[in-house]
Amino acid sequence: MGQEYEVEIGPVAHGGHCIARTDAGQVLFVRHALPGERVVARVTEGEEGARFLRADAVRVLEASKDRIEAPCPYAGPGRCGGCDWQHAKPGAQRRLKGEVIAEQLRRLAGLTPEEAGWDGTVVPAEGDKLPAGEVPQWRTRVQYAVDPSGRAGLRRHRSHEVEPVDHCMIAAEGVSELGIEKRDWTGMDSVEAIAATGSQDRQVVLTPKPGARLPLVELDKPVSVLRVDEKTGGVHRVHGRPFVRERADGRTHRVGGGGFWQVHPKAADTLVTAVMQGLLPRKGETALDLYCGVGLFAGALADRLGEKGAVLGIESGKRAVEDARHNLADFPRVRIEQGKVESVLPRTGITEVDLIVLDPPRSGAGRETVTHLSSLGARRIAYVACDPAALARDLAYFRDGGYRVRTLRAFDLFPMTHHVECVAILEPAAKGS
Repeated sequence: MGQEYEVEIGPVAHGGHCIARTDAGQVLFVRHALPGERVVARVTEGEEGARFLRADAVRVLEASKDRIEAPCPYAGPGRCGGCDWQHAKPGAQRRLKGEVIAEQLRRLAGLTPEEAGWDGTVVPAEGDKLPAGEVPQWRTRVQYAVDPSGRAGLRRHRSHEVEPVDHCMIAAEGVSELGIEKRDWTGMDSVEAIAATGSQDRQVVLTPKPGARLPLVELDKPVSVLRVDEKTGGVHRVHGRPFVRERADGRTHRVGGGGFWQVHPKAADTLVTAVMQGLLPRKGETALDLYCGVGLFAGALADRLGEKGAVLGIESGKRAVEDARHNLADFPRVRIEQGKVESVLPRTGITEVDLIVLDPPRSGAGRETVTHLSSLGARRIAYVACDPAALARDLAYFRDGGYRVRTLRAFDLFPMTHHVECVAILEPAAKGS
């Protein structure tokens, strides 16, 4: 800890850092650096003699042409951990993400971009293609941590320490206008601010410290307030609606209790479009929507499959299932089951299906679930992935199950961070060339 090395920065790695090596051969995962630079890297994590160390670039000796001064005053070594690439030009950020996807596909799935049907680009969301130095305001859900003095901020990288902020540059306008950073949150552990897309719904979700009383929440805009129960982890309404209304694919979706919804305001529509263009649903077909959340893809499928089509959604979260059933109540041939996919799917007795959509958590679907899905004979499968490593592992399992990747698209729905969203469309390998 604290040891400094002068190093040449090598390629980008998955996780928002680049790789360098010390003269002794130790691998450094260096944040705040860019490939090709020469920097002084200070170790932030790791033990004497360890093969891998984490470090920050604390001085740049030879800068990359892709480097800019970070627009955010809270970015940089030892500061806010929310953004990974504030110091890189927007186009360079997307190239770095593309290099990570390509490396994960090669290493974990044995696929070249060409074999994955991918042109190698990471596409910005509509309206996000901004000049260097400008930051898209895209984050519609911001989880603020609270420091011991009651001030809201964001956590430092791989730390519980709080970096107090006056303003988060990537926060959506609907979040920023609440003024979370301006008030005292003494007694709270965290404050999540939510600004719905397509409605004026605003919500804060408070997580109190053990035994603390809730404050009287008076913010700059009308909001509903929810509280996380310290014993059960459940979310309870304090005042206002217990949900927000999100708009996507021409439909309104109820999302309750601070539940999951895509964070970028353009993400839901972008992903639905990519999935439907890849699947090309036909009237009367049957479909599965796995890890279905509040029913975004299930609703899109049901709308396109028509009255004779049928969709089964599976979701583990109880509140999300309630919301999905509410959101899809006008589709009589949609059924939503609660439970883990690996447990519920075998119990359904389904032996064949036309289309499958899966949007698993960051850890991926896993070999067992992929093997089961591969046995159902779907003519096309859409895999929505927020982690390229998990995607690549699961694509290898699908290959073992007789499926090939037809197309892959990548979207920069998390600008300034290392996160990237992918949509892979698979089909039986026998149909491929």
